[in-house]
Amino acid sequence: MRVLLGVAGVLGFLALAETAGRVGLIDPAAVPLASTVLASALALATDADFLAGVGATLLPCVTGLAIAVGVAVPLGLLLGSVPPVERSVRPLVEFLRPIPSVSLIPLAMFLFTDSQDAKTALIVYTCSWPILINTLYGLADVDPLAKQTLRAFGFGPLSVALRVSLPSAAPFIATGIRIAVSVTLIVAVSVELVAGGEGGIGQFQSVAATGNRVDRVLAASIWAGLIGLGANLLLLALERRVFRWRQEVAA
Repeated sequence: MRVLLGVAGVLGFLALAETAGRVGLIDPAAVPLASTVLASALALATDADFLAGVGATLLPCVTGLAIAVGVAVPLGLLLGSVPPVERSVRPLVEFLRPIPSVSLIPLAMFLFTDSQDAKTALIVYTCSWPILINTLYGLADVDPLAKQTLRAFGFGPLSVALRVSLPSAAPFIATGIRIAVSVTLIVAVSVELVAGGEGGIGQFQSVAATGNRVDRVLAASIWAGLIGLGANLLLLALERRVFRWRQEVAA
């Protein structure tokens, strides 16, 4: 039922946009009709240049996300398991976390001559925060009795962290990863639009805008949104499958 309502909402929006263009409320010369944009989006599905751009955008997204997980999760375990370290690092985390990744594009382009490396670095920076914060939240939610029991049986801090803390915090970490995935495309396309470079969805949109092909610009945006939505739904389904026990406990 929820899916049907969502589809109905999208179709209703497209119908309103089409009607607004047809009756003159929106100038079709400035904003193409919804039907024109959808036709362009379908055409892009077989456009070799666009598909190459999608690959150029997704590669640093996947690479940056993997690096962010490899950095943020162990760091979160360290901070969450050693309170003095967490208290000393927390001010730095709270200072750096609100800095918009877009504002760091000039610095990234200065440090990395290759645009792909710059995109990857900014994605690592942006994705690390939700994963780190959710890891810390997850560790704070771990049952202290379970940790005390392992310590009573002679297990050290590392064993307690790997056997109890990490499994208990895993659902929170998964949520952090899902949140991070939703911003990877935003960062990558932003870098491509601002800094240019070779390939990418943003670069494709820049070229289309130069040729006054607003329909192709919007069509590329639709595909970017669909890719992000698909990734989010996939991770959500994976979460529900892997952490089914959490839903059963909550019920």
